[in-house]
Amino acid sequence: MNSLSPVPVRADWKTSLEQNINDFFDPIQEKFAEIIFYPITFGDVEVPFVVIWLVLAGIIVTLYTVFIQFRGLPTALDVVRGKYSTESDPGEITHFQALSSALSGTVGLGNIAGVGVAVAVGGPGATFWMILCGLLGMATKFAECTLGVKYREVREDGTVDGGPFKYLPVAYGKIHPVVGTLMTGLFAISILFFGAAGGNMFQSNQTYAQMKSVTGGDDGFLGGAGASLFFGLALAVIVGLVIMGGIKSIGKVTEKLVPAMGLLYLVACLVVIVVNIDHVPDAATRIVTDAFNPEGVAGGVIGTLIVGFQRAAFSNEAGLGSAPIAHSAVKTRRPVSEGFVALLEPLADTVIICTMTALTIIIADTPEYNQSIANATDDDPATQALDGVLVTSNAFETVIPWFPYVLAVAVALFAISTQITWAYYAMRAWAYLFGDSRGSMFAIKAIYLFFTVMGAVLTLTAVMNFADSWLFLCAFVNLLGVYLLLPVIKQEMKEYLADRKAGRLDILGEDDREGATRMTVGS
Repeated sequence: MNSLSPVPVRADWKTSLEQNINDFFDPIQEKFAEIIFYPITFGDVEVPFVVIWLVLAGIIVTLYTVFIQFRGLPTALDVVRGKYSTESDPGEITHFQALSSALSGTVGLGNIAGVGVAVAVGGPGATFWMILCGLLGMATKFAECTLGVKYREVREDGTVDGGPFKYLPVAYGKIHPVVGTLMTGLFAISILFFGAAGGNMFQSNQTYAQMKSVTGGDDGFLGGAGASLFFGLALAVIVGLVIMGGIKSIGKVTEKLVPAMGLLYLVACLVVIVVNIDHVPDAATRIVTDAFNPEGVAGGVIGTLIVGFQRAAFSNEAGLGSAPIAHSAVKTRRPVSEGFVALLEPLADTVIICTMTALTIIIADTPEYNQSIANATDDDPATQALDGVLVTSNAFETVIPWFPYVLAVAVALFAISTQITWAYYAMRAWAYLFGDSRGSMFAIKAIYLFFTVMGAVLTLTAVMNFADSWLFLCAFVNLLGVYLLLPVIKQEMKEYLADRKAGRLDILGEDDREGATRMTVGS
């Protein structure tokens, strides 16, 4: 996920239209952001309350589950490779496809530009706190995705309806059924709004801006009049071909796309690291020591910690309730099995990919990186976004001169995969609000693809910032629901781990549906 401001794409008529829309939304989004991102002051440093809320959830779930993100890793790896699964398990996609689908919604430009901003504003020490926040987020993902499967509905035709739209009514229903309906509706509206703007329009805008940049800018073939419209249409066709097939089609695409683009990016990181292998010990030392350096770039230890936590929380989406939507479609009879798979998300997104990006930037130590540190006091998110992309790109360019072209392709793939996954999230939210009839589903797909085109044509900064606020509103609604159902999660976890230790999960590898069902109930 990414919460950086989009790169402007201008034309006279577009400037006028964008200005009118932004003028309308600006006062609304500013007031809304004041509430959602209410700042808590630590000395001279302010941190949005939503970041504290997300990190606190990670700590609470980690302690309640007795550090499940660490002791559950062997189980997670067994489950994701299908050790305890059969084709007859209810659901639509495999564990690996569910993981790939959810990862495609989080691994994106934030892992490239966002990390560049983090190590510029927070210094190398921000990396240490990103890793810690990612580890905490593993526990949060475990909890929410277990619930996403636990309370799902598997229809007669095999399709699945699950995620927060099913477990939030149960959680808040403990207070009152009306509260459950209202809170789940608020969650659905939030996901739908962000899906159309932040998860869709922003990605279109960034993809067009990056491709335009590497093809000659205003003088290239993407710089001409109408180029953005045709680019947006082409992008909408690509996304549309995938989402029209539903979660099964999405899973088949993301299981190939996500590992491929992730591997390409990590190999590039490794090339820079290996070429500068003698600098690795010093970089690792700086990451640890600067994390506790009272003279840090962002205002001492607290400032560096906040930058790292904020970037990690914004990147892996742990606790926001989005990932359980994708994970709920998994083929399984044991809900907690997908919780174990889900804890691998922040590990891959934040602990591995974000850390590799940061290490690459620190080791390369380019003039652009040092200049971005000097510019760290600039609060303009557009400037920060530009600095982030340049810092990361130039770090790779020190070893791979042609890498900016590869990075442009990577950005495009990251963006398209994010759009595909958020289309599914938006469709499930729409279905909760308006039903999932054939006509209803066609309408949301058409609306979503319209915004895909508009994202390449228009730069609606206020709208996208407003969408960010809606997304993080989900964190408040979702995590309160998770807290109310923590005992359910713990019971599921204890039973599953006991069955695994006793070897009783192996029967799920049989083709005998009746036998697998018996083991689901327990003997």
